[in-house]
Amino acid sequence: MNVLGFDTSTAATTVCLLRADGEAFEVEPPVERLFEPPGHARELMPGVDRVLREAGLGYGDLDVLAVGIGPGGFTGLRIGVATAHGIAQSARIALHPVLSLRALAAGVSPLHAGDTLPLIDAKRKEVYGLGADGEPFVGSIDYAIERAPEGALAVGDGSIRFRESLENAGISVAPADSRMHVVRGLYICRLGATANPAPPESVVPCYLRAPDAKPPSRSAG
Repeated sequence: MNVLGFDTSTAATTVCLLRADGEAFEVEPPVERLFEPPGHARELMPGVDRVLREAGLGYGDLDVLAVGIGPGGFTGLRIGVATAHGIAQSARIALHPVLSLRALAAGVSPLHAGDTLPLIDAKRKEVYGLGADGEPFVGSIDYAIERAPEGALAVGDGSIRFRESLENAGISVAPADSRMHVVRGLYICRLGATANPAPPESVVPCYLRAPDAKPPSRSAG
């Protein structure tokens, strides 16, 4: 099964083609990219073209298209999901939505024996995370700490931002340069391969909260 997957929930654009023979072709940005301005509009499709070319495949060879649906940045998620809609419709394949936080957790080293606390920076002094119940949430770092599994390892750009608070609460954080902080396309592919397919138009971003920008109010005429 040939699986194309990508994620735009953070500032880093990640893409992967997991070929039927098990070989992966991946665009994996360094951790530093998480803290730079996002460039999804100019990076995503070149990344897709690159992994297809390296794998020697075309859109017609794809069996599964997996996309990270967040939670994460509003603009990035819109770009990622809209791009996935277009590819799925043109290639006539169903989309396999993947929660970006679950892909982030899946990337934790198997050497870590405990649970994982994946955290994506939500701005406004908040984080997106997965609690011990496996459900996504948005809230302050104190709220995230309350919902953390015992003995968890925190990963993601949210864990880097709030490292001091997490460590003071007894929660370990992966090293700042660890690739475990990036939502890798490889894990979008692996989770997407087993996720339930959905019609493209039914796949929407998981925002968890309203956007920062609001339309201007109309004055009474």
